[in-house]
Amino acid sequence: MYNHIIALAIFIFAYISFIFSPNKRAHFALLGGVLIVVLKVISPREAFLSIDWNVIGIFVGMLAVADVFMLSRVPAYLAEIIVNRAKNTAWSVLFICVLSSFISAFVENVATVLIVAPIAISLAKKLKINPLNMMIAIAISSNLQGAATLIGDPPSMLLGGFAKMNFVDFFFYQGRPSMFFAVELGALASFFVLYFIFKGHKEKVKLMPVEKVKSWVPTVILVVLIVTLAAASFIDLSFSYTAGSLCVLFGVISLIWQKIASKGSIIRGFKNLDWETTFFLIGIFVIIGAVAITGWVDLFSTFLSGLIGQNIFLGYTTIVIMSVIISAFVDNVPFLAAMLPVAISMSAKLEINPTLFLFGLLIGVSLGGNITPIGASANIVACGLLKKEGYKVSFKDFMKVGIPFTFVAVFIAYLFIWFIWGR
Repeated sequence: MYNHIIALAIFIFAYISFIFSPNKRAHFALLGGVLIVVLKVISPREAFLSIDWNVIGIFVGMLAVADVFMLSRVPAYLAEIIVNRAKNTAWSVLFICVLSSFISAFVENVATVLIVAPIAISLAKKLKINPLNMMIAIAISSNLQGAATLIGDPPSMLLGGFAKMNFVDFFFYQGRPSMFFAVELGALASFFVLYFIFKGHKEKVKLMPVEKVKSWVPTVILVVLIVTLAAASFIDLSFSYTAGSLCVLFGVISLIWQKIASKGSIIRGFKNLDWETTFFLIGIFVIIGAVAITGWVDLFSTFLSGLIGQNIFLGYTTIVIMSVIISAFVDNVPFLAAMLPVAISMSAKLEINPTLFLFGLLIGVSLGGNITPIGASANIVACGLLKKEGYKVSFKDFMKVGIPFTFVAVFIAYLFIWFIWGR
């Protein structure tokens, strides 16, 4: 009888916990999911079906592939080549950011930062300059490109699973240019922001070759996975299971290869994956499923629809701005998970294609996290690496780079999505 009240209470408790105890977010998400079932807010079957196992498969599989790819040292090797061929430090940093962006379109953002960060720190030490802005630039460049492809970051995976979008749909969807082009236009514009920040570094530097590629096999595995996902998009049109199964399969292949190549343990490699985020996603799926089933999604969408009336442009703008602001301080995964069904419901009330609101949400949550050091996991990792080197990152330090970068990237992507999908 009071299931809707219990669902909302658990939802609020979980999200407040995410804000004040981000290191324990997986625990609170799972606790919330368990309470949802134990208190019979929804049935165990409904809870199980609320979890998008295809998204979970994509995430876990890509983690394994990315981990082995990182251990191969190919990205770090490429970064060294880029730095040595750049005409000065400013272009070295910019090219490293471009490399980070490229990797992050296919590899989880945190892994990207861990791959590229040592090169930036090495460069800073050789020049005896503060690496703070370089590390921030790498983190926010990684976050930006995570929205470009289906496998770039958990928010993209969530949107893809919810809207039944496949790998190719992120390039062209329903016959129109999709998220990839919106992100790339934003990236191109924000590149000039980074150039303005680093243009004063005119020193020419050459790094001593340190990185040696252990094997090109993980790179081949990653490329084959991407091609296979693109091909599978034409088979599994409903985005039901193929992408997740393929990612898990290639993840297992990567772990097996790593064992053969380095004589390591598959079990150890399996344990080293980011299971905290995996269980966090599972818990979030159950909590959001309960909120939707008990009617709160329809209620909130009706409230927002009442605020914007029939003004579609106002609705789109409200969603983007709200997503940017909230994602600057709140983990973007639970926020996106909560808002996706709201965006669908609002679109239905306005009788419009839901893609406009869905893409606006993804742009806002993916880029809004670039404003503050706590807005995205990649930012937290970058700040942690800087702290180990003796550099403390304040909100002011981060926001001096993050705000102009985010504003330019969001604005350009926002205009592109409206121009393509707002008509």
